[in-house]
This record gives sequence, structure tokens and C-alpha cells, in this order.
Amino acid sequence: MNKIIDSHIHLDQYTEKEIANIQINNSIAALIAVSMDKASSIRNRQLSKQFSFVHPAFGFHPEQLLLQERDFADLFEWIRQHHKDMIAIGEVGLPHYERQKDPQSFPLEPYLEILEQFILLAKEFNKPIILHCIYEEAPLALNLLERHSYMKAHFHWFKGSETTLERLKTNGCYISCTPDIVYEQDIQRIAEQYPLQKIMAETDGPWPFEGPFQSKKTEPAMIHHTIEKLAKLKQVPTQQVYDQIFANTKAFYSL
Repeated sequence: MNKIIDSHIHLDQYTEKEIANIQINNSIAALIAVSMDKASSIRNRQLSKQFSFVHPAFGFHPEQLLLQERDFADLFEWIRQHHKDMIAIGEVGLPHYERQKDPQSFPLEPYLEILEQFILLAKEFNKPIILHCIYEEAPLALNLLERHSYMKAHFHWFKGSETTLERLKTNGCYISCTPDIVYEQDIQRIAEQYPLQKIMAETDGPWPFEGPFQSKKTEPAMIHHTIEKLAKLKQVPTQQVYDQIFANTKAFYSL
């Protein structure tokens, strides 16, 4: 069976029984477990000690209100203490969905300042950074990455303009596709245009999907559907896509 790596999953939001069932699936080689905050980071670190296929990333998800300065200082200190256990910084980035609903509660400037600190932290430890930066916020993140000459960046579940996509290509950034590539034309368009050598696969589980995945619990095995669809879009053999996506993810995350 072809091996797969879920390059972005919120594993701490699954039960231990569900994680054990994931482990039983022989096709799952590794999971990149992204974090929402300090508590989430601690949990993912614990899971990595229990399950050898779990590789934790530490960060603060931007689609939530910012912490107090002292709480961010505590998070950064904790990450520095445990940096040898993390595979990446993430999930970090800029708010989009919450900002659209309530722009006053989610002003961009302080989020940009925190994102810049996370970029510098990733650079300090030479670790990849996993970004939640989509649509009009993605170019702002690229500005920061370019300012600090640090392009070890994974724009997870990227959505955005042709212009931004070209900037991502030019900078050699990676993107990842979720199972929604099976039924979302906008995601299919992005995947068609982006170099296969810079694409990874993810679920963003337990985020639920529609189409053929309606009412199904999101699990890493859904990546098989993503890869099959990618092969059709790229018009290359499915085996070639399996091999390339696996190689991309291993290389990017130094697995």
C-alpha cells in the first residue's frame, strides 16, 4: 500500500482511541500535528511521545483573539524550552474568517507583529513554519517572509489570487491540498497551476468536508482521494503523484 503523510492535522482534537485506529492503518507514515495554543502544543508533544508517527508543531492559531503580552511571552519561552521536540512552528498566521465577521476585534497590525515573531522563531531554530494565511492576508505574510529572507514556509490549504500564487511559486513556498480538491473547482485550479514538486497533502482534521465526505469523520486516509484527484488534474500516473507528494513532505519536514 502506498504510504501517505498528513502534513496538517489537529491531532489533539481526536480521542486516543481514534489516534490508535489511525495508527492501525498501514498506509499512514506520519502526521504533522499542528497546535492552536500552548495547551494544544503541550498535548501534541505528549502525543508524539506516545505515538512515533506523530510529529508536533507548536504555535498559536490566528482565528482567535490574541493573548496578553505575558501569555505570548510564556508560549514563546515554552517553545524555546521544547524546540528539540517540534518539527515546525505552526499553526500560525493571520485571521481571515473571524476578521470578516468582526474586523474591530481582529485588527491586522497586532497579528502581523505576532506572526513576525513566529517567523523569527522558526528562523532561529531553522524549522519550517506552517501558515494559516489565505486570500488577501497571504501577500502580507509573504512580505514578512521576504523581509526576513526565510522561505521554509508551508501555506496550508491555500486559497488566493493568481498573483499571490505566482509569488508563492517564485519564493519556492509549499502549499497543501485537502480532500476538498475532489469537489472544489477553485482548489482544483490552484493545484493544476502549482508545481507538483511543491505540493503536499493534508486533512486539517477534524475539520469536516462535503461532497463524498459529507457526514464522515475526517481521517488521514482521505488523503488517498486527494492524491487520486491530483493525478487526474496533473494528467500523470497516480503512482508518480504518491511518490512525489511523499518525497515532498519528507524533504520539507526533514522526516
